[in-house]
Amino acid sequence: MMSGLADMQELLGDFLAEAGDLLDDVDRRLVELEKSPQDAELLNTVFRGFHTIKGGAGFLDASALVDLCHRTENLFDRLRSGKMALSAELMDTILAATGEVRRMFGEMSGGAMPAPAEQGILDALAAALEGRAPVAQPAATATAAVAAPRSVAGAAGQPATEGSPGGLDWQKLYEALVPSAAPSASPSAPDPAAGAIATARPAPAAKPPTPPPVENSIRIDTARFDQILNLSGEIGLTKNRIACLRSALLQGGAPDALKQLDQTVNLLDMLVGDLQNSVMKARMQPVDRVFQKYNRLARDVARQIGKEAELEIDCGGTEVDKTILDALNDPLVHLVRNAVDHGIEKPDEREAAGKPRKATIRLAARQDGDHILIEVADDGRGMRPETIRNKAVEKGLIGAEEAAMLDDKASLALIFLPGFSTKEAISDLSGRGVGMDVVKTNINKLKGRIDIVSEIGRGSRFVISLPLTLAILPVLMLGVCGQRYAVPLAAVREVLSADPERMRSVSGRPAMMVHGAALPLLDLAEPLARERSAPCSVAVITQIGEQMVALGADACYGQDEVMLKPLEGFKPRGVAGATLAGDGSLVVVLDLNELLGEVR
Repeated sequence: MMSGLADMQELLGDFLAEAGDLLDDVDRRLVELEKSPQDAELLNTVFRGFHTIKGGAGFLDASALVDLCHRTENLFDRLRSGKMALSAELMDTILAATGEVRRMFGEMSGGAMPAPAEQGILDALAAALEGRAPVAQPAATATAAVAAPRSVAGAAGQPATEGSPGGLDWQKLYEALVPSAAPSASPSAPDPAAGAIATARPAPAAKPPTPPPVENSIRIDTARFDQILNLSGEIGLTKNRIACLRSALLQGGAPDALKQLDQTVNLLDMLVGDLQNSVMKARMQPVDRVFQKYNRLARDVARQIGKEAELEIDCGGTEVDKTILDALNDPLVHLVRNAVDHGIEKPDEREAAGKPRKATIRLAARQDGDHILIEVADDGRGMRPETIRNKAVEKGLIGAEEAAMLDDKASLALIFLPGFSTKEAISDLSGRGVGMDVVKTNINKLKGRIDIVSEIGRGSRFVISLPLTLAILPVLMLGVCGQRYAVPLAAVREVLSADPERMRSVSGRPAMMVHGAALPLLDLAEPLARERSAPCSVAVITQIGEQMVALGADACYGQDEVMLKPLEGFKPRGVAGATLAGDGSLVVVLDLNELLGEVR
């Protein structure tokens, strides 16, 4: 018998991918089965799922997994034959077993044979098979099906360095962007005499702990893959045509060779754009397949705290980049759990208010232009802005005077402050003041925003807006003191001339009149620590959250779509990443939320 799985990596990978999908489907079916315990098709589907997983595990000699699946399979055989009835307590035991199966998958993904299931779960399964009441299992044991919350890495996967980006070491930036490039090979690197440039190299950051293994594979529809293959072939033919025309031109060629070359280059440009779009589509994954796993999370949390809840999912075929979909896991775990724990009422309380005993939590997604909107809503008690303001003051998160100036929308947003909680007692689920601040932080890292709408007695809605992909970023190219920078186009509302007659001073700070309103004016040279020799000539009107800000720059070079590259090894504050322009020069892509947070 094998002591490990190192010699069967390919087979193991196939098993974990297929068995993981099967287990996800089993989890979904189990939540449905609790609503329809006599549904023969559901019982058969779950039975087949455990049977298939057991077969694959047996081939790999994973005896602990085989034993657990065999016991659960026998349980469903009795349920199918009508010799046993499904109860809430029995469902807790079954879900605890699927949680153990998922734990074993994790151990196997690391190349080790899984440890046996917890004895309490094995005893509960044995009791159920013998017709005795199963040993009570914790209702929330199976929340591992959604994975434990973890922080989303920043754009570079590294902690941000301290200080403003004005002291950027441009050589280090270029080397981080193109690690294989020799220092002398930096094309069009800025003159070290221009602006404040740090000459001292920062000490290398401590190596972060190894993250848990994540699913790096992606399923692609064969039609999309065929399209990529066809476009690659077309690009190859066009490249050969360009080579022939180049040779003809070098030899003095036909009179129309230059015109043909121009047409062929235009064709190549179109084909490359189509290929880029096809590759991006290949990265897009259906949202509903991922959202289904939150059914079990809502069920487990509700059962643990004595509530009744049903999760409705409405995605309508929406797709989003897999990277974003993976990073959304933690925020959605917190939001769904928060809706059950804080948002909805106890069944008796709902009944007294004329509501159904079972609450409804809605998880929806839809595409809006180049963004995706995700909504987590409940039909619970709603949130009182004054209660949130008072609690924030009580906990010392804001001052009483500041609280008195907040409107209802700003008051609701206080729940995202670190340390905020309305719970008086700490439980396994809440009360420590962590969770919602993680949601806000992670959504910001994904270049998105989150808004709250709440109505007393009717419920609350959390609406997340995210870009469909982070790989290709539409930007506006700006010039500031001789260096090019890029800002995300999603934040730009319009570009105006920085005419002197528009300029004002409000409370001693620069402002600019735009459409009759005075907007704060920030010269980008200030946070970038650049030396300005002439007044700004361009103002870029941006919206950061709810705040409109006019950014002063020297020039606007128009829109572009860039491949945002993370910076390997370090991440200066206020920098989302970098890219290379067509001429090979370095362009820093600014993180406006972080950059302006330093000066607001």
